[in-house]
Amino acid sequence: MTTYFTKDHEWISVDGPMGTVGITDYAQEQLGDITFVELPGEGDSVSKGDSVSVVDSVKAASDVYTPVSGEVREANGALADEPELVNTKPESDGWLFKVLLSDASELEGLMDEPAYKAYVDSL
Repeated sequence: MTTYFTKDHEWISVDGPMGTVGITDYAQEQLGDITFVELPGEGDSVSKGDSVSVVDSVKAASDVYTPVSGEVREANGALADEPELVNTKPESDGWLFKVLLSDASELEGLMDEPAYKAYVDSL
């Protein structure tokens, strides 16, 4: 499994043709405690860069953009009752949705972990 990051602070872990998407720990720290998550619907078609989810926090609401195009195969239903999973484990149990990639070449423009860390350090 390979994990990539966006400049908008989303991550995607890719295993074959399937990707799991969430927000980074940095994004969660900037937003503060997450209180509600609006997720995309299973079967939704998404295009790279589309706003597909919203996370509400004590500070603000923030759009989440999909890092790749494809079809949403699963949304993290646990977040309906426990949105705080995004606070405590944003890069694991706090994942938002899973997408079947339609064009794996879209991953080429994303950052690996060292590049993302350098990006965050430059902010």
